[in-house]
Amino acid sequence: MVFDATFRFCGRFIDKYDRTRDQMVQGARSGKQNILEGSQASGTSKETELKLVNVARSSLEELLEDYQDFLRTRGLRQWDKESREALFVRKLGTGPDRSYEAYRPYIETRPPEVVANIIICVIHQANYLLDQQIRQLEKAFLREGGLRERMTRARLAERARQQKANPPKK
Repeated sequence: MVFDATFRFCGRFIDKYDRTRDQMVQGARSGKQNILEGSQASGTSKETELKLVNVARSSLEELLEDYQDFLRTRGLRQWDKESREALFVRKLGTGPDRSYEAYRPYIETRPPEVVANIIICVIHQANYLLDQQIRQLEKAFLREGGLRERMTRARLAERARQQKANPPKK
């Protein structure tokens, strides 16, 4: 959602020769890709998953700053998180269709101030969820260890099982 919205936002409101445009699109893409890659790594390495989710979180934080800069440098208002508008956007994110399609009518038709604020709200929601995921991954990592630690435990357990099954002859 953040990538799709950012891609369209930049296409509508940021000059194609402005470096910020590329940085914003790449930041949104990095957030998306690192979440995806972290999810793919989850089955083998919580450590890798944790690193990638943290990179995604950092990318989205940087993108958030770009949107806030956009509003500030143009003298546009950033919504308070408890404003009527922000609450409306948060509610959109809890509906049955949590994809870009739920936001499309607003992202593609509203003025830049509104669109930037909508995306800021969505980034805050994504960051909140990533923070929750990071906390859970850290707990799992502390509890289970990394891949090498789990492999070492499995090897030691297998050796012990083999020694029990085939005790040395006296």
